[in-house]
Amino acid sequence: MGVNQSWIPEFILVGFQLSAEMEMLLFWIFSLLYIFSLLANGMILGLICLDHSLHTPMYFFLSHLAVIDMSYASNNVPKMLANLMNKKRTISFVSCIMQTFLYFAFAATECLILVVMSYDRYVAICHPLQYTVIMSWRVCTILALTSWSCGFALSLVHAILLLRLPFCGPRDVNHLFCEILSVLKLACADTWVNQVVIFTTCVFVLVGPLCLMLVSYMHIVGAILKIQTKEGRIKALSTCSSHLCVVGLFFGIAMVVYIVPDSNQREEQEKMLSLFHSLFNPILNPLIYSLRNAQVKGALHRALQRMQSM
Repeated sequence: MGVNQSWIPEFILVGFQLSAEMEMLLFWIFSLLYIFSLLANGMILGLICLDHSLHTPMYFFLSHLAVIDMSYASNNVPKMLANLMNKKRTISFVSCIMQTFLYFAFAATECLILVVMSYDRYVAICHPLQYTVIMSWRVCTILALTSWSCGFALSLVHAILLLRLPFCGPRDVNHLFCEILSVLKLACADTWVNQVVIFTTCVFVLVGPLCLMLVSYMHIVGAILKIQTKEGRIKALSTCSSHLCVVGLFFGIAMVVYIVPDSNQREEQEKMLSLFHSLFNPILNPLIYSLRNAQVKGALHRALQRMQSM
């Protein structure tokens, strides 16, 4: 491969340029948020595994979302916390490429899992009598494995393209961690890789999945409008509300990062959005699905009762 790794054995993560006191404060705040995100997603995962009432396709895919959120945060946050405590904010070439690969792999997989979850809601609302047949455990397993495989395959293609570039110029990655667009800017040759990465990301991770979810929700809205009673329509909508909140957060941030044109403030905005995506999204997802979902709250209540009776 055409990699000039010997020229740049390591990169420097610029991060935020703040005072030592502010960085120490952020270290403790981010540490607490990171721990809370692991606990919250771990709680969701544990409830789904232990409570038989949650052994349904919807919660099967939600368990995958929890695993992705924990993995996503763990790939980015620990290095960011270490950099807040260390003025030498270096990361080796291999570690940077690996972080870039995992960052995009988990993001792409989460996107595809959200698409599968929209299809699950479509089948539940539009074809309720055939739901258990269509969304069998075999089908659910295939859909989940396909999401993981496609997400990691697309990220692997990006990583291979990145490895073929020569890096012989500046070492400063103007980001909180190694993210592919920020690393691409350090390549010392004008190539088509940047355009390929942005195009494939927009098509396979943003526009394509959004179109699929739009089709699902168009059918869902049509089915809901045919329901005669107001209570029935509200109940049907409530089964989709949590998923729509998570989709809005995920795709809203991704579209700003990858589609909004370059500007003088874009790099700083990307840092803030990536921080939100890496630290706050993994916290918000389990909160959205627990606070807005009666079945999850019921499972949590039963789990607490079992703990008290021990």
